Amino acid sequence: MSMVEVKVPDIGDVKEVEVIELLVKVGDTVKVDQSLITVESDKASMEIPSSQAGIIKEIKVKVGDKVSEGSLVLVLEAAGAAASAAPAAAPAQAAAPAAAAPAAAAAPAAATGAVSTIEIKVPDIGDVKEVDVIELMVKVGDSVKVDQSLITVESDKASMEIPSSQAGTIKEIKVKVGDKVSEGSLIVLLETVGAAGAAPAAPAAAAPATAPAPAAAPAVAAPAAVSFAGKVDIECDTMVLGAGPGGYTAAFRAADLGQSVVMIERYPSLGGVCLNVGCIPSKALLHAAKVITEAEEMAHFGVKMSAPEIDIDALRGWKESVIKKLTGGLSGLSKARKVQVLTGKGEFSSANTITVATADGPKVVGFKNAIIAAGSSVARIPGFPYDDPRLIDSTGALELRQIPKKLLVIGGGIIGLEMACVYDALGSKVTVVEFADGLIPAADRDVVKPLQKRIEKRYEAIYLKTKVTKLEALKEGLRATFEGADSSSPAAPEPQLYDMVLVAVGRRPNGKEIAAEKAGVIVNDRGFIPADKQQRTNVSHIFAIGDICGDPMLAHKATNEAKVAAEVIAGHKVEFDAMTIPSVAYTDPEIAWMGLTETEAKAKGIPFEKANFPWAASGRALAMGRDDGMTKLLWDPTTKRIIGAGIVGVNAGELLAETVLAMEMGADLEDLALTIHAHPTLSETPMFAAEMGLGTITDLFIPKKK
Repeated sequence: MSMVEVKVPDIGDVKEVEVIELLVKVGDTVKVDQSLITVESDKASMEIPSSQAGIIKEIKVKVGDKVSEGSLVLVLEAAGAAASAAPAAAPAQAAAPAAAAPAAAAAPAAATGAVSTIEIKVPDIGDVKEVDVIELMVKVGDSVKVDQSLITVESDKASMEIPSSQAGTIKEIKVKVGDKVSEGSLIVLLETVGAAGAAPAAPAAAAPATAPAPAAAPAVAAPAAVSFAGKVDIECDTMVLGAGPGGYTAAFRAADLGQSVVMIERYPSLGGVCLNVGCIPSKALLHAAKVITEAEEMAHFGVKMSAPEIDIDALRGWKESVIKKLTGGLSGLSKARKVQVLTGKGEFSSANTITVATADGPKVVGFKNAIIAAGSSVARIPGFPYDDPRLIDSTGALELRQIPKKLLVIGGGIIGLEMACVYDALGSKVTVVEFADGLIPAADRDVVKPLQKRIEKRYEAIYLKTKVTKLEALKEGLRATFEGADSSSPAAPEPQLYDMVLVAVGRRPNGKEIAAEKAGVIVNDRGFIPADKQQRTNVSHIFAIGDICGDPMLAHKATNEAKVAAEVIAGHKVEFDAMTIPSVAYTDPEIAWMGLTETEAKAKGIPFEKANFPWAASGRALAMGRDDGMTKLLWDPTTKRIIGAGIVGVNAGELLAETVLAMEMGADLEDLALTIHAHPTLSETPMFAAEMGLGTITDLFIPKKK
């Protein structure tokens, strides 16, 4: 018997998550892949599985703890752990690109200390010819993991981190800060040890990464490994699985670049979750909600209106008409580009074929390259009565079946609060319950504060640091039982009845729903498919984009990744190297942020300076009666370059674009402050914040620092 430490595996771009539920206790016997704890970020909840079978000896976390990749979850007494570690590691390395072969070959001799030295070089960096080394992130003697960043380089357009393609120990660093490097330049010499010998040293860290490997091993990454022996019905250059924003963008771009393309979509209309049951219909309803609330508040201007009459069928019909226009447009664009669309659920049958369950029976598509854009699904809280139509998710909320008198929204993130805004405007009494200690946890507290202040006056209740432990389906309603998140939580409210309950606790990737293992594609424990900066998976001709390859789960991230994947397939030297991915909550007021948040900068020890421009000093905001907004800029103290921004207020999402462009272009405070903006507009507010940073603002009086 041996003790194994089980740690938090790779959790994508999320830096930190909160433990919201313990699913096991000391003494429990667990199986491989059995869920141990549930954790939650602002975008999704997920379960952390066990990488080993055994008996729980010690639990190292509690509900409310913040954990990140590598955090120790529990200690497990595992029978035969050492024996099982080596076979698990070997398939993972067999599936890995380039450097995996020597490691796998060395495994039998690893117990005697077989060692090899490999060179880590600068990979393909797109169209950039030369970059500057601006930071060394390791030193001689450091142990590094696969994909751990080694150095940071910078061009005139962007900075990027160069990762290690292999695990090992740094023996020699061949570059220094200030050096110019290009594709193929030698970075470090790395000493690697056989996998079987290395496994006992860090079993917990290795286990999550290698968990998908046994399924992936039978399907070798190279095209020669095709094991499908049946008839292929359709042949194409590029197959795209999924027709959401990422999928159709990838398909259209690939077609524009001369590829023959087949796009597979499980639902009858194109556009995916975003267009059909997500971004677009929610914004249509949010616009209606905004008009209703603005009409109510015009009384403050001396313009009084009678209460609106809500025709729910007509409102639903208008929302559907918006969707129909956009899906119809996508269908026309597909035909114009000669993209063949297959409707049905697609599952890989080999590394070069996929079987689609169409209405006319199964169809097999053969492909040279594939782009996986299979998206995500709503996350659920176990034990709730999901067969009751009064319990809905975001899709159900957008169906607008009825306007409940009392609505409980479980989840105070973006999705939950957007739907709360809609139903509040339509007349529901809304209660929001959030496990964390604040709404929209990913945004800075000062940016969220104006929204929270506004909805506290409108909603029936907002419960923070609280969870719903039980939901009972009764004839008169859904009865919710509450409990504090931890010992520091306020007293939990008494059980209450609601006419409808919306569960909005995030989304889960669909990586485990497409038989990716049959193609040799690695899927991690959470269902994400890891991809490099060219969106390439561990199988060189198969790419992954969008929700399925990591957070943040945003359509605008997916569309950018889609173009990268399609262009790489066409032979272009490009990669996904965005300096920031903006986030927007389309609440009232809207909340938008990009780059570093103030909270994140403090946690990482990154130096910054900031300026907050209050909209109470904006003529346009005052004229609109919406002076509750604020625009915040963060910048580097030395270079004065913009490194982050947060905006709260009317149309904050539209205003954020200038700051995103500023960060991408390396703009500093002067660039913003000296650019003439039209007056009076809300778009002046980033300029005013920049002027505050420079000490040149005249629209406010800021006392000089002594």
